Amino acid sequence: MSRRRRLAAGTVLVLTSGGALVWQGAHRQVPLYQEAVVRDAYGVLTPVAPGRTADGWLPLSADPGTVPLEVSLLGARAAADQVWLTSGWLPEEGHPHAGLARDALRDLHTLTAPAGSPPGAVLAGASPAWQFVWPRDASFAAAAYARSGHQQEALATLVLLQDLQAPDGSMQARYLPAQEGGVPDDRLPQEDGPGWALWAAREVVEHGADGAEATTLTPLITRSTARLLDRIDPGTGLPLPSPDYWERPEEKLTLGIAATSLMGLEAAAALYADSSVPASAWVGAGVDPEGLSERAARLRSRIVEEFGPGFPRHAGGRPDAAVTFLLPPFVEVPVAGADRARLRSQGAQLRPAGGLAPGAGWHNDGISWTPETALQALAAAHGGHSEEAERWLDWLADHRTVTGALPEKVLHDGQPAAVAPLAWTAALVVLTLRP
Repeated sequence: MSRRRRLAAGTVLVLTSGGALVWQGAHRQVPLYQEAVVRDAYGVLTPVAPGRTADGWLPLSADPGTVPLEVSLLGARAAADQVWLTSGWLPEEGHPHAGLARDALRDLHTLTAPAGSPPGAVLAGASPAWQFVWPRDASFAAAAYARSGHQQEALATLVLLQDLQAPDGSMQARYLPAQEGGVPDDRLPQEDGPGWALWAAREVVEHGADGAEATTLTPLITRSTARLLDRIDPGTGLPLPSPDYWERPEEKLTLGIAATSLMGLEAAAALYADSSVPASAWVGAGVDPEGLSERAARLRSRIVEEFGPGFPRHAGGRPDAAVTFLLPPFVEVPVAGADRARLRSQGAQLRPAGGLAPGAGWHNDGISWTPETALQALAAAHGGHSEEAERWLDWLADHRTVTGALPEKVLHDGQPAAVAPLAWTAALVVLTLRP
């Protein structure tokens, strides 16, 4: 996909809350690809172009003979969507972020299983380069659905991941939204996928109504656990290097891979302790379930030894948003020192508009990323920092498109940019508001 990019002249100095000056390089300009996404009468995703608001606009065909039927179908879909929204959790009327939550849930629902894709296919976004299923984004969507009372969508999302997962438990960086599990390019597999899937499976099982979720997801749970264990280097006690959510080749272990391996093993241990998965299924996957808690505890200790106390992207390196993965809701008990490191790291990741970059080593282009900013809100909300969480939520709410969609990026001047809405950010907002 072609993207227009140009560098604007000028640099700025930003004074962080800690009093440090952060030098920002040239500002990169990225267009806003759409202000919203809707579905036409036949369920096909239809982006709303910038400058064309969704108010009073309908995605109708050019055939006047079918327009009355299309209008009727769109009206029925709008009513069904409203019923779906009100069937689950929503903030109380008058809550300062009630509108933000509604818009996030509505957009997440719109991006889930559109025409041409199987049930449970959560597309990252509506633009061509985002219309794929990322295991990470799908896992967050499943957790958000589970916590907001939409268990059917939560389970379907993970069942699709289960169908797409390789027999050895590995997962690709992203998949074509189809049951056969093709991949759109030659990106390397990302070994954080099994960890994300296990965390999400625990969320879905814990918030399920009848316990059938664990039975349905047993292959995903056991295969993912076996994969994480197989990739721990017996010499170091740490996972082998792999690309993570930055989606670039890595020769050294990143915090993102280490942290997601920990969250996955701790989730697996909890699922075994709760008798959610029968012992025979673990053994069949080559996993000793009795040793899961000990293996997870050893990995936790090794992560503290290798990455503490600052928990950078690489041992001895610079701050990274993955420090949030070492905190609730991803792990039950915060990793020692991780929250302190999270707060310290914000200054190095701060961008001119007030949001954050994925890490201090990310492109110095002035762009804030909404997923990494929302990760701070999530960690703050689940870590007892309610005022901080509110500040990040305020920032996210203030930098949406005119239709209320959460974009992927925010430029140095505060303008939303790139794809909107982004499923990952929408799910993070729901999880922040629904601890």
